[in-house]
Amino acid sequence: MSENIPINPDILKWARQTAGMQLSEVAHKMGKDLETISLWEQGISTPTYIQLEKLAYKVYKRPIALFFFPEPPKEETPRQEFRTLPDQEIEKMSPRIHYLLKQARSMQINLAELNDYTNPAKRNILHDLRFHTGILAKKMAFQVREYLGIDLKTQCNWKTMDSAFKAWRNALEEHGIFVFKEAFKDDELSGFCLHDQQFPLIYVNNSTSKSRQIFSLFHELAHLLMGTGGIDTKNDEYIDYLDGDERKIEIICNRFAGAFLVPDANFSRQIANLKIDDASILSLAERFKVSREVILRKLLDRERVSKDYYTRKVEQWAEEAKKTRERKKNQESGGNFFATKGAYLGEGYLSLAFSRYFQNKITINQLAEYLGVKVKSIPGIESFFLNMEGRA
Repeated sequence: MSENIPINPDILKWARQTAGMQLSEVAHKMGKDLETISLWEQGISTPTYIQLEKLAYKVYKRPIALFFFPEPPKEETPRQEFRTLPDQEIEKMSPRIHYLLKQARSMQINLAELNDYTNPAKRNILHDLRFHTGILAKKMAFQVREYLGIDLKTQCNWKTMDSAFKAWRNALEEHGIFVFKEAFKDDELSGFCLHDQQFPLIYVNNSTSKSRQIFSLFHELAHLLMGTGGIDTKNDEYIDYLDGDERKIEIICNRFAGAFLVPDANFSRQIANLKIDDASILSLAERFKVSREVILRKLLDRERVSKDYYTRKVEQWAEEAKKTRERKKNQESGGNFFATKGAYLGEGYLSLAFSRYFQNKITINQLAEYLGVKVKSIPGIESFFLNMEGRA
């Protein structure tokens, strides 16, 4: 089918803008000149059906039926969802992040359908706890730890950062927060969350270190407990451009994550008469299952290290981490698709989707849609899921 078709030009423009793309980017991906794309958006000309398929599925990653709607659908914009993020930070979001935000909203719909529109958690943390901007981070951390029921001794006994992340992920999911992982393809962003009273969720950047992923979990949890969506960025200098409650929320989220993962009283005992050097910082980081930067920040707050020392070490570690990522990337040979997909979705979500399928409540095609894979990949995902259950 090659003839041009009538579609709403306003939706073409809306789809591009919500994907965070410029006309030139679309033209490049479509193999067309800039004027052609501009004429489509003005309604002066239209793409063929084949071109529309590519535009919908490959470029904007939207259902093709959407382009025949009479008007653009209502969706919350990043500015509405992330009110504590300045406009300049939102404008810097890559198309990949815009896509992940759409994916996250779809996951909320999936969760609602799979759970009959009711959060399955017996104790829902967002229903039981809510904090205001005047709360002390230390007090907030104490109340959340008591609620989750995981003491510091248990945390310190976890063997690895990976086991720590899995334990924290399970704890949040047991209390009504859904956690997913993805490759953000943007090292500056560590995670984000979407607030919702029934199906709040957190997305974590799997490309970052496990210690950073753990910190992101609790930065985003703080956002949710204050009734907002949020983004955890590597560089938080943008906080200087905020004021009022927005500034207070971002400061509290950072402080809460540090106070929760490394409780002040225990930390003070650990560093009493301790010589601060690379070895002692690493030892403390391994004890609490956090990054060296979190430990160093708390040492800076206590004036046990200078600002210059803090800055120098953070830059050094960042450069070391970058080299490690590049080395791993060069060594990778594609990885295991099923293991990666399973880790991204998590055991809780896989269990939910497969249980509906095994109970004949959804078809295999619907299962594939919920998992975000093709039908032919279902056996591989199922095998990984059953092995995951066997190891539990």
